[in-house]
Amino acid sequence: MPDPAERLILLLVGAVGAGKGTQAELLSARLDIPHLASGDLFRRNLREGTPLGEQARGYMENGDLVPDDLTIAMFMDRLAEPDAARGAILDGFPRTVRQAEALDRTLADHGERIRRVIYIDVPTEQLIQRVAGRFVCPTCATTYHAAGDPPLRPGICDKEGTPLTQRNDDRPEVVRARLDKQVPPMLAVLRHYEEAGIADRIDGTQPIELVTEAILRSANATPERA
Repeated sequence: MPDPAERLILLLVGAVGAGKGTQAELLSARLDIPHLASGDLFRRNLREGTPLGEQARGYMENGDLVPDDLTIAMFMDRLAEPDAARGAILDGFPRTVRQAEALDRTLADHGERIRRVIYIDVPTEQLIQRVAGRFVCPTCATTYHAAGDPPLRPGICDKEGTPLTQRNDDRPEVVRARLDKQVPPMLAVLRHYEEAGIADRIDGTQPIELVTEAILRSANATPERA
């Protein structure tokens, strides 16, 4: 088994619409390491009825936030699985500096560390344009994007001829409010890792394949300090 100290643990950071999920899947395939999204870990543990999942269920059913140590335990359990022996891509956690510090301590207790933190940087107005341009057919669930993948007739599904709809979460004013809430703590996490010398900012306005290559180059970089 690879030395834990050499395991490639990447953390992807980016706002809604930055393309973080897309890059995580591409990187997972290129590097042959799993993509560990916090939401997926919660759903898996709940579905399988694991002890950690049952603990989390109790908090969630009471409307409480799942404690950080419980979330970190889920990540550590997943990192112990065979397909993560070479590393993993973390996504969706940590979201605050307190969570980052707790994760750092837990990894250090196991002789590990985050090797590189990648921030996919996209200007706010472009993020809003990306997310608010999404539409869906209520009949067949085909998705479209006003700029990237528009229907042949504006506002009409190519397959069904049905008027397209937009999720409330994708409306411009809702997206802006989400970003106003999400971005400040996210940037604080980024600064935490920049101070440790292990973070890079990648221009997320580039074509998808160029963003991927930039991240791969960063992942192979030598941190300024452990």
